[in-house]
Amino acid sequence: MATEADREEPIDPDVDVHVAEQRGELVRTHGAVLLVIALGGGLGALARYAVGVLLPIGAWATFGVNVLGCLLIGVLMVLIHEVWSVHRLLRPFIGVGVLGGFTTFSTYAVEFAGLLRPGSVLPAGLYLVGTVLGALLAVLAGVALTRSIVGKQVQP
Repeated sequence: MATEADREEPIDPDVDVHVAEQRGELVRTHGAVLLVIALGGGLGALARYAVGVLLPIGAWATFGVNVLGCLLIGVLMVLIHEVWSVHRLLRPFIGVGVLGGFTTFSTYAVEFAGLLRPGSVLPAGLYLVGTVLGALLAVLAGVALTRSIVGKQVQP
């Protein structure tokens, strides 16, 4: 069970590393957050790699991973902000780390560039727009689905 201190507002990671006092603050006050993001990112990247090995279907695998990751971030945000009382490091670990490492918008950009050649501008454009729309709709679907399961109403 999370303590009151664990439920504090998330840490603001904006630190200017060019200012000596703030560099020290980064490690002192944000060290735990950076550590859980790094650990979660490694796990998410391994999961993404596994999907690519198990489903070597190029851009479609990337599309699926990105949409699934966005659906899961919608689910996660409802659960940790509206349903559960969680430790302050859970969101950076799962949301930024695991799901950030799992989704791969850099690969999406590279695959879009690979699709963009004479004669295939339309499929490339559909992939470009479809991924962004699919990701946004997946977040909304994750939020709506989770709220409907846990009985929460959409808040204004």
